[in-house]
Amino acid sequence: MAFLRIFLFVSLFSVAFSLENLDSHLLPRPLIIEYSENVESQLREIDDELRLRCASWRFAGEANNLNPWKTIPRECVEYVKEYMMGRGYVVDLETVSKEAGVFAKGVELNGDGKDVWVFDIDETLLSNLPYYSAHGYGHGLFDHVEFDKWVEKGVATAIEPSLKLYEEVLNLGFKVILLTGRSERHRSVTVDNLINAGFRDWHQLILRDSEDQGKSATIYKSEKRSEMEKEGFRIVGNSGDQWSDLLGFSLSVRSFKLPNPMYYIP
Repeated sequence: MAFLRIFLFVSLFSVAFSLENLDSHLLPRPLIIEYSENVESQLREIDDELRLRCASWRFAGEANNLNPWKTIPRECVEYVKEYMMGRGYVVDLETVSKEAGVFAKGVELNGDGKDVWVFDIDETLLSNLPYYSAHGYGHGLFDHVEFDKWVEKGVATAIEPSLKLYEEVLNLGFKVILLTGRSERHRSVTVDNLINAGFRDWHQLILRDSEDQGKSATIYKSEKRSEMEKEGFRIVGNSGDQWSDLLGFSLSVRSFKLPNPMYYIP
């Protein structure tokens, strides 16, 4: 009996991995009729290995080593869900906010009102988790129409560690400029949403107008930062959840990348 059980396990395990080779998104879990302690142990090892690989994938994404990528791996949906809804995401946000605050306090401002901190909005100041929880946490391709419907509701909540940093840099004397990829037609709902979430007293809110449509986020945001510099502003800090918020030209003195394993914007 024991021999038969092992034989069935090995056979089914082999089938599962042969299927995985055909489709890399299939979870390598064999169909077992009866579990023995040994089988359960091996399944736990598979789950542990999958978790490690998904954690490694997330790290690679945050480090911009996956550039570019379109969707999260199918087998990592549950991992991303657990991360985004759990304590890990919050702690990572708090770490970024704390380090940015330490840097901001160490800056000697010029006192002329030209020292600027730039903030992105989505997944930087405002959380769209309710939308992404209903759309696979980034497993599916981004749907502009559906996301616009969500934006137009104006109900996104503040990312609390970012709100804390936002208030801190204002109190230190920085000018705050909000630079978002949202469309100009969403200005009114965005302003209301930001205010309702606790964000106030920004110097300028920049959204994409008709001339910016079709540009990559990296180019669009770099050009807007360049315009800030031409106006005499010094970009000291920059906070964003995408590398395209931070890279390009007219860079800040220090940039702070918030975690976001759900999507990538070039």
